[in-house]
Amino acid sequence: MPSLPPPVAEIRLAVRTALADLPEGSAVIVALSGGADSLALAAATAFEAPKLGLRVASLTVDHGLQAGSDAVAERAARAAAALGLDPLIVRVDVSGDGGPEAAAREARYGVLRDAASDARAAAVLLGHTLDDQAETVLLGLARGSGATSLQGMAPVREDGEGLRWIRPLLAVRRATTRAFCAASGLEPWDDPHNVDARFSRVRVRERVLPVLESELGPGIAEALARTAEQLREDAEAFDDMIHETIEDIVEHAEAGISVSAAALLANPAALRNRIIRLVVDSEFGVSLTRTQTLEVARLATDWSGQGPIDLPGCTATRHRGRIVFTASAR
Repeated sequence: MPSLPPPVAEIRLAVRTALADLPEGSAVIVALSGGADSLALAAATAFEAPKLGLRVASLTVDHGLQAGSDAVAERAARAAAALGLDPLIVRVDVSGDGGPEAAAREARYGVLRDAASDARAAAVLLGHTLDDQAETVLLGLARGSGATSLQGMAPVREDGEGLRWIRPLLAVRRATTRAFCAASGLEPWDDPHNVDARFSRVRVRERVLPVLESELGPGIAEALARTAEQLREDAEAFDDMIHETIEDIVEHAEAGISVSAAALLANPAALRNRIIRLVVDSEFGVSLTRTQTLEVARLATDWSGQGPIDLPGCTATRHRGRIVFTASAR
């Protein structure tokens, strides 16, 4: 029997490992753009899932952002059908804040969530690779957005509805997905946006990472991915500490929530700042910048009678030894 090409073996193993703990008989949906990453994921899932008793469908989202996008979506659906998957195409009108990239991503995830709900799927599989992870970490570093952004993308995340979002290829290089497609006789679609230097991610991919590899030596992408993994581990430990601490120091207040200033002061800065961000995010659905977080923290660490602090969606003020967050008037 001829041996399996290494790229095929590597990706099938990654997918098999990612699917192993899903309940037998459940359904999974593969997000399929038609590019090499998602096509390799779809092919490996089509091979591995039936052996685990799982049903598989693919979903291709046509954002309509490029001429001929409908033909690209049809091509991806035909490829999925040839692999034995149940293909679905959804066309969406992309609009929203944050530019076309962010709007397209938001629309895509919304469609995937709805499709998974309709199919009662246990998981959605996403084709992000180690290279995507490295790019995400570099972009987060450039924005100065802290450890949360530097954690990159989680291999597995469960949302509030119990749906799992799984990235089986997060330890696989992008070149391996292309080699998989070549070895499997699959013809991926090359998205022209992936070489469009207007997008910051493309500039990181085409310019920044190659320079780092050239100047610092090979293995930069793997090192960035390891950094993300280590930061996720740290964040999980911090989250456990925060939730234990919050139970003792947080109280609901009229039109908001309050935190003990003394308790915040007694905690290390890293934990104190995380508590502030978590309280505001969970109560008002707002993410504070580092500058805003430090300004709130001064109500505990450097209290000199300063007045209320206006924040997105709420106001923070110190009152009778507590920092009170109150919803902003609309």
